[in-house]
Parts: sequence; C-alpha cells; structure tokens
Amino acid sequence: MIGTISEMLSHAFIQRALLVGILISLCAALLGVSLVLKRYSMIGDGLSHVGFGILTVATAFGATSPLYIAIPCVTIAAIVLLKIGNNSKIKSDSAIALISSSALAIGVAVTSLTTGMNTDVCNFMFGSILAMSKSDVVLSIIVSIIVAALFIIYYRKLFVVTFDEEFAKASGLKAKRYTSIIAVLTALIIVVGMRMMGVMLISSIIIFPALTSMRIFKSFKKVVISSAIVSIVSFLIGIYLSYIYNISTGAMIVIVNLVLFILFSIIDKIIHD
Repeated sequence: MIGTISEMLSHAFIQRALLVGILISLCAALLGVSLVLKRYSMIGDGLSHVGFGILTVATAFGATSPLYIAIPCVTIAAIVLLKIGNNSKIKSDSAIALISSSALAIGVAVTSLTTGMNTDVCNFMFGSILAMSKSDVVLSIIVSIIVAALFIIYYRKLFVVTFDEEFAKASGLKAKRYTSIIAVLTALIIVVGMRMMGVMLISSIIIFPALTSMRIFKSFKKVVISSAIVSIVSFLIGIYLSYIYNISTGAMIVIVNLVLFILFSIIDKIIHD
C-alpha cells in the first residue's frame, strides 16, 4: 500500500489532482450542510446540468478555457433559480427541473451539431480529474480558496439563515442576500468540480457528506466539521482505489461516500437502540 501511494505521488498529475480534489471536496461539504438543511439539495444537480450546457457550447465554438466562461454564466443561473423559486407560481423544484433540463438539452443539441461526443464533452459528463490542465488547476484552487474564505467569514450569518430564515429577517439580517451567497458559492464549486466528478456525479459530493454526518451528529458546527472530514476521506480513498483498479475516479468517490453513509447509519442505529 505504501509503495502504491509513493508511486501515485511521483506523478505530477496525481499531485495536482490531490490538491484540487481536497479543496473542492472540502468546499462542497461545507456548502452541502446548508443546502441539505434548507432543502436545496437538488440545486447542485440543476446547476451541474446548466454548467454542462454552457461548457459544451463553449467547447463547440472553440473556447480554449471554457471554465472561465461557465463560471459567470452558472453563477447567474443560480441567482435566477432562487428568484424563480421565490415566485409563488413556480416552486423551487420545478424551477430547477425547468432550467436544468433546458440547459442540458441545448448542450446535447449543440454538441450533436458540431463536435460530437469528443473527449472534452465526455470529461464534462463523467469527470476526469487526472486530465485537468494547469489553467484548470489554478482556477480551481483560486475558486476553492475564495469559497472557503467566504464561508468562514459569513459562517454565523449563514448558520442563522440556514436554520430560521424568518427569524433572520425579523432580526434585521438580509436573509435573501445570504441565501444568494450560498447559491453563488455552490455555483462556483459546481463548475470547477465538474472536471473532477462530471455532471452526472457532482451533486453527490455536496449531498452525501452532509447526510452522512447528520446520521450521528446533530449540532450545525459538528455536522460541518464531520462533513468536511468525510468528504476529504472519501476523495482520498476514492482516488486511491480508482488508481489501483483503473475505475472512474468520480464513481469510486461516490461509492466510498455511499459506504460511509451506510456505516454511519448503522452506528446511529446502534447508538439509539
């Protein structure tokens, strides 16, 4: 095992993947707690579909760095989703389905008419963290640091908004502003995380660690800390197993998350029985 790890770390692309993967896993877990508690779990899935549509269209038109185009577009989509979700005529789940399915359809249609299902499109769909370019790595690191820093800075306000939005409004806190911050930070992580997990699996690293931690821990702070640890551990085990067995990294990370969720659920049942 030690020999295999040493062999892995001797490759520059593995070193880049570990750095980016740990940062993205950490940020996704931090945001996931608020999203799950606010019942916005599927916003990650919706934004990933939007991201796929934008990335494939940008790639089809020859963009050299499609992530730089996708970030502002998906951020705008996150804000639009919240605005539509607050509309009494269209509920949030319907808004997510409406925008995500439309963006995905446009991406598939443009791909079919132009480049077809090439390597870049497949990487967006299924993820390929080991194939990230240096510019993607730099962008992912910068975005992850910004997301983590903003989460820490606004931690107390996000805590209040997550648990009781009405109380937050009554106490003078601009709840909608901080809900928008959560959505925007999620959009940023979704876009850079798609390179790691792909559109099909990116929402899992947002949802799984939070749900897993909630099996045992009940306080917001403990759930946040546990989610961060679970997410990073799942990533490290996942990338190790994918290297050994030559299986998709994203798929292995999700499988490890699933195993930990089952394990925590068993522990929870033993504790409370």
